[in-house]
Amino acid sequence: MASFKVNGGKRLKGEIIPQGAKNEALQVISATLLTPEKVTIRNVPDILDVKNLIDLLQAMGVRITRLSRSDYTFEARNINVEYLLSEEYKRKSSYLRGSVMIIGPLLARFGKGYIHRPGGDKIGRRRMDTHINGMISLGANFVFEPREEFYRLEAGRLQGCYMLLDEASVTGTANIVMAAVLAKGETTIYHAACEPYVQQLCKMLVAMGAEIKGIGSNLLSIEGVENLNGCDHTLLPDMIEVGSFIGLAAMTRSEITIKNTGFENLGIIPATFRRLGITIERKNDDLHIPAQDHYEVETFIDGSIMTIDDAPWPGFTPDLLSVVLVVATQAKGSVLIHQKMFESRLFFVDKLIDMGAQIILCDPHRATVIGLDNQIRLRATTMTSPDIRAGVALLIAALSADGTSLIHNIDQIDRGYESIDERLNALGAEIVRI
Repeated sequence: MASFKVNGGKRLKGEIIPQGAKNEALQVISATLLTPEKVTIRNVPDILDVKNLIDLLQAMGVRITRLSRSDYTFEARNINVEYLLSEEYKRKSSYLRGSVMIIGPLLARFGKGYIHRPGGDKIGRRRMDTHINGMISLGANFVFEPREEFYRLEAGRLQGCYMLLDEASVTGTANIVMAAVLAKGETTIYHAACEPYVQQLCKMLVAMGAEIKGIGSNLLSIEGVENLNGCDHTLLPDMIEVGSFIGLAAMTRSEITIKNTGFENLGIIPATFRRLGITIERKNDDLHIPAQDHYEVETFIDGSIMTIDDAPWPGFTPDLLSVVLVVATQAKGSVLIHQKMFESRLFFVDKLIDMGAQIILCDPHRATVIGLDNQIRLRATTMTSPDIRAGVALLIAALSADGTSLIHNIDQIDRGYESIDERLNALGAEIVRI
C-alpha cells in the first residue's frame, strides 16, 4: 500500500491545469458500448478509476487505442457477451463504483446487463435502486443473486416510457439515458439530474445520432433510435480539482493560478469558497488565487452562523464538502458543514482533530468548524485516506501543517487525482511517494 510523506508548511506558487473530469469520463467511456463504430474521447484523466474501467472494457472485447496521454479511441465492435458471466468479470467490475455505468449501454444494445455489486468509496450507503428501477420501467427483467452480490438485467428491445425518478441521481440518470437512446419510442425522465457531466453525456449521445431534448433541465425527453454512430468528444475540466486547488491555495497561503477551468460549468463553486473569505480573481477562463494570510467566513444577513451544505446541481457538489471543511479550519469564524447525501463522509474529521483543528462532529451528517484564523497551525500526524475526497482534503491539511505527515492508502487519492504529487511538487510542495 503506497503512502505520501508530506513536508508541510510550504507556500506554493505557480500555475496548474485541472485534469479532465473524472465523473464525466466514467459515463462517456461507458457510452462507447452503444455503438460498433469508433469513438474518440479527449482529455481523459490518467487516474486509477478510469484505468480500471478501460481495462474492464478491453477484457469485454472493446478495441482501445491510446492516441496520446489523454486521448483514446474506443471501438466496441466485437463484444464477448458471455464474458459478463465470468469470475474475472465479476472481480474486475467489483473494483470500482463506475462499473455500474455499463449496465444501461449493455442492456440497450445486447439485451443483457450484468454487474457485480460495485465498489468505490466507503462513504455510507450508495443504493442502486434508481438505476435498477429505471431499467425495469424500460422493460428489463431483474434478478439479484444476494450470495454473490450479482445483478442481472435482461430484455429484448427496451420500450420507452414515462418515469419520475425517486432521486436526482447523476449516475442513475446517465445510466437510464444511455439505455433509453436505443429503446423503442419516447422516454420521458422527470426529476433527472442535470449536472454538467450529464449534459456532456447527452451532448455526446446527440453527436452520435441520439434524439434528446431538455438537456440541462430536470425533464429529459428521449426518442429512441435504431443505432448510434461514432463521434469525437472532449471532456470538461474537472470541477472537483478546480475546487480542491482553490482550497489548497487558501490553506497553504499560496498564490496559485488555475488555468483552463471551464468557468461556465463551475456553478456556485467559486461563490461558495468566497463565502469562506477566499479571494478569487477570474481572468478569462483562469482563476487566480492570491496569497492570503487571513480569510474570514461570512455570516448570514441576520448574523447567524454560515451553513454550507450539498445539493443536486445547481447546488453545491458533495464531492467538495470535505475540502471546504478543511479550509474552514484555518478561517476566521465558524461554519456548519452539512453533508446530506452520505452518512459516513464526515468521519475523517477525527484525523483533523488530531492535527489540532477545532471541530464538533454533531452527527454523521453535520460538523461545526471553529476556525483558527491561522493563529494556531495544524500539526503533522500520521493518517489513512478513507476515500478519494477525504484523501485530498487530508493532503491539503498536511501541506498546510507544520512538520512531516504520513498519509497511507493513497490509492484512494490516485483513483481521482492524476499524478497529484508530481503536479503539486511543481508548485513547490514537498511530497514523496513511498
